[in-house]
This record gives sequence, C-alpha cells and structure tokens, in this order.
Amino acid sequence: MNATPALKRRSFLKLGIGSAIVLALAGGTMALMKPGLVDGKLSQPARLVMTRVAQAMLAGTLPVDPAAQRQALDAVLQRTDAFFVGLPTHVLAELDQLLGLLASAPGRRFLVGLSTSWEEATAAETTAALKGMLESGTELRIQACQGLHDLVMVPYFSGKESWTVLGYPGPTAV
Repeated sequence: MNATPALKRRSFLKLGIGSAIVLALAGGTMALMKPGLVDGKLSQPARLVMTRVAQAMLAGTLPVDPAAQRQALDAVLQRTDAFFVGLPTHVLAELDQLLGLLASAPGRRFLVGLSTSWEEATAAETTAALKGMLESGTELRIQACQGLHDLVMVPYFSGKESWTVLGYPGPTAV
C-alpha cells in the first residue's frame, strides 16, 4: 500500500517537470519569435523565409542569373506586400503568427522540418522540407505549406514578368 502513494508522487513530479519543460520551451519559442509582418508588410525575417520558399517553389521559372533572380524575387516580395493590403485584419494576424513562427529556429525545424538556417538553406533543401510538410500527414504542416504556396504563387503570377516565362501574352484589351 505504501508503494502506491510514492508512485503517485513520482508520477505527479514527472508530470510537473514535464509540464515545466514544455512551458519553458513554448515560452522560449514565443520570446524568440519576431513579428512576421510589420505595418502590414513582410518583416526582414519573413522576407528571408519567403525568398527561400519562393526560390524552391519557383525553381525552373526564375532567371538563372543571380542578379536577375534577386530582382525577380524582390518583385514577388513587393507584390506580396501589396497583396496584404486587401486582406482582413484577422487574416493578417494569422499570417503574422505563421511567418513569425517560420522565421524562428524552432518553427523552421519543427514545422518546416528544415535544420539548416534560412540564410544558408539551398533551394533543394527547402524543396525537400516543403515536400516533407505536404507528405507529413499532419494537418497543420500541410495547411502551412499550402498557405506558403498561395503566398508565393498569387504574387508571382500576377506579375507581367512571369507571363513571358509561361508564354502568356497577357490579358486581351476589351
């Protein structure tokens, strides 16, 4: 009979220690998170995340020349900021949280599955991580990847530069 109370106390202590560790990690992650959006536009850390994601998702359609590719990616990011202007406040708040989380090391590792920093990640590493998100079977990771897809594709395909790559002559004058 004496073993039961000790076992309960041990279990309780383990639960308490485990909870403290989880709370410390969650609190640490929140402290590390930088905002994803500042004044309704991509923050610097979010710009880096979106640049790497765009490089991966747009592989084969971006210019090969590094300077031209940088210019094309900058144009996509500018159109992304313009896209945010028309979004409701609650959607912007969710995007802020998502991009802030992805910009943090724990978010990059556990949500995206990318161990390499965004600064050092190659397009191939980012592509593999995004594919892993889609194939994970975890609804949150799949939705986050689909959201990133939309955040890249809508601004990219709204630019005239992408139309020539696709052979699209542009809209017909009415």
